[in-house]
Amino acid sequence: MSALPHISDVINKYPLGKRQYIVLIICGILMILDGFDVQSISYAAPAILQEWQIEKAQLGTVFGAGLFGLFIGSLVFSYLSDKLGRRPVLLWSTLFFAICMIITAFVQNIEQLIILRFITGLGLGAIMPNAMALCGEITPQKQRVSVMMFISCGFTVGAMLGGFLAAFLIPHFGWQSVFLIGGIFPAILVIFMLKYIPESLQYMVLHRPESPKIHSSLAAFYPGEELPQRFEAVKPQGSMPVKALFEHGRHRFTFSIWTISLLNMIALYFLSSWLPTLAKLTGMSLESAVLLGATLQLGGTVGTILMGLWIDRVGFHRILVPCYLVAAAGIALLGGTVNMIWLFFIVVFIIGFTVIGGQPAINAMAADFYPTEFRTTGVGWSLAAGRIGSIIGPVLGGWLMQNENLEPHQLFYIVAVPSVFIVLVFLLQKYLGIKHTS
Repeated sequence: MSALPHISDVINKYPLGKRQYIVLIICGILMILDGFDVQSISYAAPAILQEWQIEKAQLGTVFGAGLFGLFIGSLVFSYLSDKLGRRPVLLWSTLFFAICMIITAFVQNIEQLIILRFITGLGLGAIMPNAMALCGEITPQKQRVSVMMFISCGFTVGAMLGGFLAAFLIPHFGWQSVFLIGGIFPAILVIFMLKYIPESLQYMVLHRPESPKIHSSLAAFYPGEELPQRFEAVKPQGSMPVKALFEHGRHRFTFSIWTISLLNMIALYFLSSWLPTLAKLTGMSLESAVLLGATLQLGGTVGTILMGLWIDRVGFHRILVPCYLVAAAGIALLGGTVNMIWLFFIVVFIIGFTVIGGQPAINAMAADFYPTEFRTTGVGWSLAAGRIGSIIGPVLGGWLMQNENLEPHQLFYIVAVPSVFIVLVFLLQKYLGIKHTS
């Protein structure tokens, strides 16, 4: 009796079809909305400060509450996804954060805002690891990395476009409109998700191998093709998913990818939070300082797309090691370019290209490494390590500016350090021969 085929062999055999592209587009839109909603409080903050007449320090608690919610959400819902499936977690978390965003538009005080941002963050934290895992699992191996990075790019696009949209909405309709838009659109998207988002085929083969939905999903992906009726289930290589990240030789990759994600998010969120303010302190106009933040995100968008294509061709390390060498040099040199505004913008674009554009590659590396049965757990915990960095970065920047009285160029020297250590960790991965173990 011949061995049953693996579901991944079927997916790798055929090119992406129309139905798969629909799923990828929906997940991409979901990531755009995720990026918009995560950054929404930053867009609304100046208007909230003016309307409520509160101290700036109080908004720091609001920012921290949202980021802490993201941290918890990425852990909890990644674990649940590996137990319950990608589809239900994506559907319910999207509906959940949509409702929370709409409710946020009606808060009356800072205490209510803190609670709503934390709760909203729980739902938002579920989106990236699950959307990436699902998209990776319906994509052929030769296109997987670039597809996952392209989907991740939606978050950066949402953060970038959301700023321009908020700049129009707030003067005309108030800061509440940012949260209403951020809730209405994902609520509408849930309708399309119900119709078009399938369960992960690998998940069903592993947990529900007799389900007729396996063949019906495959038939929708590859109409007219002669497809197998049953598939070999890949047995889990460990007990609890979180524990499995450290079993069978995975511990070295797990620790290294957590370290890389943590370090990169420290630099990323330091720059995203403080770069416009630091630019303003150097004498740049407010308009140019705001545009500088958009330039950083634009560089990240371009970097994500191009690096995804390059990594598919030559692998992660050959792209990411020089990427972060350039990032370290660019950040360190940034303070010396403030008197040449055109060069300053170019360097900021390059930093966005490498630091922001590199983060989806780090996420894709995690998704590519871990096997199906705990892939979202692996990606989710890597993102959670990054979320810790996203909290450290802005807080560290504020502390350094307030207590150490450092000049902007001195701060940039400090922010370059994480990228240097990232290069060292990547080189250590290569030296230890860490490879895919699924």
